[in-house]
Amino acid sequence: MLAIEPESLTYMTESALQKQTQPTMYFVGVTTTQSSIMKVFPKWSDILNLNAQIVGYDAPIHAPAEKYRAIVQHVIDDPMSKGALVTTHKIDLLNACRDMFDRLDNYADICEEVSGIALHNDELNGYAVDPISSGLTLDHFVPQNHWTDTTADVLCLGAGGAAIAISVYMGEQTENHPRKFILVDILQERLDAIKTIHAKLDTKIEFEYHLSDSAEANDKMLGDLSDGSLVINATGLGKDRPGSPLTDAGIFPQNGLVWELNYRGERTFMTQAQTQADARNLIIEDGWVYFIHGWSQVISRVFDVELTPNIIQQLDDAASETRK
Repeated sequence: MLAIEPESLTYMTESALQKQTQPTMYFVGVTTTQSSIMKVFPKWSDILNLNAQIVGYDAPIHAPAEKYRAIVQHVIDDPMSKGALVTTHKIDLLNACRDMFDRLDNYADICEEVSGIALHNDELNGYAVDPISSGLTLDHFVPQNHWTDTTADVLCLGAGGAAIAISVYMGEQTENHPRKFILVDILQERLDAIKTIHAKLDTKIEFEYHLSDSAEANDKMLGDLSDGSLVINATGLGKDRPGSPLTDAGIFPQNGLVWELNYRGERTFMTQAQTQADARNLIIEDGWVYFIHGWSQVISRVFDVELTPNIIQQLDDAASETRK
């Protein structure tokens, strides 16, 4: 792995001399070796006939701007580089490197983040694909016309990057969307940031913002939801950190939708929903399909490949083998 050391850029400079011998997609994260994609990508490369490899960059959360600029410069300079996928650092990287991009897509401008980087015709293009991935995942498990046929709302626990993507996607829907989107977070700065992004949208959705670090208070908001409402765990709790934003006493809405964005870990939130699945007639989705679409959407842009339903199914089947 090529690593960015927190102390200096020396290692970065040395690693830039290690020229790759096949087309390379870089992965900018925190602990990239622990991601499922490191096992999945070789299988996908075969399916898509990419003859490519994935190489991880590990950088500390909220790294200095010069580290992000060094990473992006290396992606540009490596002759075998096709681009990169960015996790965790999406906002910080764009803030540090905005002037290095020749073009940003509409979602990158709205969400003020970059999750995909692609080199095409010597131009560096930046993409925010998470709203697209969110929409594809919602189409996967939300019944058709659910929002127009019900008075359902959305309660999103967590207001970080995933919440931004999901709410922006829903906010751009002109008809089939929830009437209200309620966001809850433990940090006021995240609520302020997402509120600024929502101000850019021309939407009929009513957004609410609640500062809460109390699972009991979250239970109360959960209990106030109308039938059919969607409840999302976008806090990260249950994956790298134990716990849930709800207590075991929380009652999910009747005929409700539950989206656990984690696809690995203890997933306490999902377990809480599963115990009520029959009694409350719940549809429960984890983060696996979101993972598939998130990565495949970036790969399609980096390598300029078309994703058909048949190909997506092949990618899902191949990736699912790594979950066993």
